[in-house]
Amino acid sequence: MNMDKSTVLATLTLTSTGQLKPWQIRTAQKLMLDRLDTGITVTELAEACALSRSHFSRLFKESTRMSPQQWLREQRVMKSRELMKDSSMLLTEIALECGFCDQAHFSRTFAKAEGMSPKAWKQQAISPISVAA
Repeated sequence: MNMDKSTVLATLTLTSTGQLKPWQIRTAQKLMLDRLDTGITVTELAEACALSRSHFSRLFKESTRMSPQQWLREQRVMKSRELMKDSSMLLTEIALECGFCDQAHFSRTFAKAEGMSPKAWKQQAISPISVAA
């Protein structure tokens, strides 16, 4: 047997489900919800989950069926709906409270997600149209 000073490489096969572990999902989602108004970078989320940015993004999407940015945007729209229903805040205040840059950004994002403007949604939520039977 020829024994020289060559390097022997071992291959380690990891069984991976292609998804984040439950603690990683909880951690990422909690961080995003805690910083809903100010935002958080994907890099910060990845570091909190002990992963690289690209690996975290890939696994987050596989685990939740949406990118971290999409998940955060959905949470912001959801919070804005709650605030419009349950508070007397102005749309500008709601936009800032939910982490949108300004009311215009909020209105565009909300309309894209809900199919109507925040104002129309709020009016409909406050006094829904009754359907005659």
